[in-house]
Amino acid sequence: MLSKGAAKKVTIYLNEDTQRHMTPLYETVLTFLIHKGVTGATATRALAGFGSHRVLHTPKVEVLAEHLPIRVEFIDTAEKVDELLPALYDMVTDGLIEVQDTTVVKIANKDAPRATAKQPHERRAGKAKMMRIYLGEADRWHDEPLYEAIVQRLRMMDISGATVYRGILGYGAKGHTHKQSFLHISRDLPIMISVIESEDKVNQAAQAIEEMLEDGLIVLSDVDMVRLIHPHSLSEAADAELPAG
Repeated sequence: MLSKGAAKKVTIYLNEDTQRHMTPLYETVLTFLIHKGVTGATATRALAGFGSHRVLHTPKVEVLAEHLPIRVEFIDTAEKVDELLPALYDMVTDGLIEVQDTTVVKIANKDAPRATAKQPHERRAGKAKMMRIYLGEADRWHDEPLYEAIVQRLRMMDISGATVYRGILGYGAKGHTHKQSFLHISRDLPIMISVIESEDKVNQAAQAIEEMLEDGLIVLSDVDMVRLIHPHSLSEAADAELPAG
């Protein structure tokens, strides 16, 4: 079992269309790792890339999009990795396997029981304000994406939460249609940031965000808020307020 301390990280680079026994190779690798009891593994699909064949694979060209890179990554003990590598060598006949020394500093839920009795939650209800901010993905604020700068500003203003939504199709006051398709990646897709807070905090936040927007929309609405809080969230919040000893 994986524990805190020295470990090995394995990264396997494949093409998405590489097959093994009529199944995508990355799926075969993940299934193998599950059966071998690996703690966890992740497969990610790259946006673009090239390999030893010196061909740039990109979703902008349909025939090249079939060969986009896939990266499979997992972390386990050195003994476990040594056990798995021979079989992985046999599977990956066209790709790259990388092994790195790493250190595990934290394992979430390591000691959590598998089944716990459901604990009652706290229910808070009342009037609140919803703020929705509409802008473009390409909008900038001091050389960083504007939507990221807005979220950072909201955190600094002690707003309890904010959610960023990325649209797939939309148009604004200028009448330009922004969309994302398989062969076309828009650099200015619609972005919406949603916030629910007390009226005073929302009004203060709206004033601050208005100064950051050059071309956008801020919408305020009255809402009835029902918030459900699990007991462990309350205890974590209380711990965070205690001064360091």
